[in-house]
Amino acid sequence: MSERRAARAAARPVAHATVRRRRRNRPFLVALVATLGSLVGIAAVVAVAASIFVGGLARSFDTKATTIEDAFPSGARPVPTDGALNVLLIGSDSRSGLDPDGDRAAGGRSDTLMLLHVPADRRGAYLMSIMRDSWVDVPGHGTAKINAAYSWGGVPLVVQTVEQLLDSRIDHVAEIDFAGFAGMTEALGGVTVQSPSAFTARGHAFSAGANQLDGDAALAFVRERSAFADADHTRVRNQQAFMRGIVDGVLSRGTITNPGRIQDFVTATSEYLSVDPGLDFGTLVELGWSLRGLRPSDLVTFTMPTAGGGTSSDGQSYVAVNTLAVQSLSQALRSDDVATWLEANPQ
Repeated sequence: MSERRAARAAARPVAHATVRRRRRNRPFLVALVATLGSLVGIAAVVAVAASIFVGGLARSFDTKATTIEDAFPSGARPVPTDGALNVLLIGSDSRSGLDPDGDRAAGGRSDTLMLLHVPADRRGAYLMSIMRDSWVDVPGHGTAKINAAYSWGGVPLVVQTVEQLLDSRIDHVAEIDFAGFAGMTEALGGVTVQSPSAFTARGHAFSAGANQLDGDAALAFVRERSAFADADHTRVRNQQAFMRGIVDGVLSRGTITNPGRIQDFVTATSEYLSVDPGLDFGTLVELGWSLRGLRPSDLVTFTMPTAGGGTSSDGQSYVAVNTLAVQSLSQALRSDDVATWLEANPQ
């Protein structure tokens, strides 16, 4: 009997110690559960706030941006490139009724034409300028400067002309009034551009190298051509520099961590933007997410190959297209291998 009592007595301290250890652990477990609950609650609040913010951006974009219902031509068109995207960017003064040089032009003119090619792997982006005086075949009108297509048939004819020229499908189209360039610049708190040379334009002086631009200066920078001996050649390089500056500004930490600045940028852009029906806010978000790893240096800019100038039978000065080089570029676009083409055709 005494042996049993001794065994029970020896066992009691151990049992008590076990109970005490469990009690000491409970506050930690309670705190952990409370902390996790708080984090989940915070995450839920953040998710709701993000949804409200993105929803507000979507409403702002879809309300302010104009939809081009007939953006694409009817009839046969080139086959899309699987996975890749070609977005035609048109800069115009269509809303003001003035062309970029201040002369009133019936129907307006597309002062800037750029093709954004986004490869299927989303590892880069290629922005190609098409000289506005490029002498091409405009369907239904014969040979003319490519910017005349906008005046004759609006966006659908521009798309048809570019598709025929490059034998490549245009998946989306976005037209922005030039006043939007100033708005975007102001919304980003200014844009830094690299100018290849010093020049003055519309009351602004630009130095060779880096220039910090406000809205008015940005507009003067992208529109000037008379200050340059090679006219549009330097202008398209300046426009490319501006687009790189916009990308730098959008991807900068000061923008992506600033909801107010993002809101201002979307609002400023949307107000002057017209897009095809498929290029809504959801599509842009999806495209942006697929390009989330893109760095500013991953945007490559270049100009569609030209072959000097010429004069038409009615006295128009134009820019001749390098037909052979454009044919190989077309193949590169269709095969989604613009990078290899640029290596073989450096600019």
